[in-house]
Amino acid sequence: MLKFLMLLTGTVALRPYVFIFLGAYLLLATLHLGAGRAVAFLVLGYLISWGAEVCAINFGFPFGEYLYIPATLDRELWVAGVPFMDSLSYVFLAYASYCLALTALSPGRGCRIQEGSALQRSRRTLILGAVLMVTLDIIIDPVALRGYRWFLGQIYGYPEGGVYFGVTISNFAGWFLVALVLIRVLQYLISGPDPCHFWDWGRRRLLPPTLLGSGLYLGILGFNLAMTFLIGETCLGWVGVFIYLPFFSWLALKLLPEGQK
Repeated sequence: MLKFLMLLTGTVALRPYVFIFLGAYLLLATLHLGAGRAVAFLVLGYLISWGAEVCAINFGFPFGEYLYIPATLDRELWVAGVPFMDSLSYVFLAYASYCLALTALSPGRGCRIQEGSALQRSRRTLILGAVLMVTLDIIIDPVALRGYRWFLGQIYGYPEGGVYFGVTISNFAGWFLVALVLIRVLQYLISGPDPCHFWDWGRRRLLPPTLLGSGLYLGILGFNLAMTFLIGETCLGWVGVFIYLPFFSWLALKLLPEGQK
């Protein structure tokens, strides 16, 4: 038990930014969906993501061939060859991507956007959310692969290398598949029956909740782009900026209140 607590403490100390984003997810998802749904998605999302990573490092599916480097095995929690914190990341990435997809597809402008129950569970939201999650990984994966140049450390690699700044195309295909599964699970939790009162506990309507979740997406994107530039990967950083420029230009114009265009 003492060893477990030490490893858990080490996990937080080594990856504080992951737990900051995780804390933001729990707060925002509770306000948006209720504590029960937020916790249920955290557990289910972690198990799905961890299962996908275990399959990938052992069988090459769904992300293609890659490996984790157990340099911190005695300093942080690992679960069956996968760093504990890594699978947690998928949960808040999926939620943030789902919220940004809802924001983009919702009718209305500014603070009057209306997500609607049909849109929450629609295929359009599912597909756009998955695409946005993969696009976020296009920014995250290359800078994480260079973790030896910042405080992440070198935790994984691709044995054969990859065509996109060292990352394989099969990795992005796998992310799309996993993103589809995660967001579909989230949609089910939102539109399915409520098993208990805890499901809605903490739910509030302060601002359009998808805007808050979209802010989480922007925070994750901004952090990873900042790290990319800070480690001197200027070309990679500008590629990331230009990837997002058309979408966010359109989204900003969509969200402007009527009369300010």
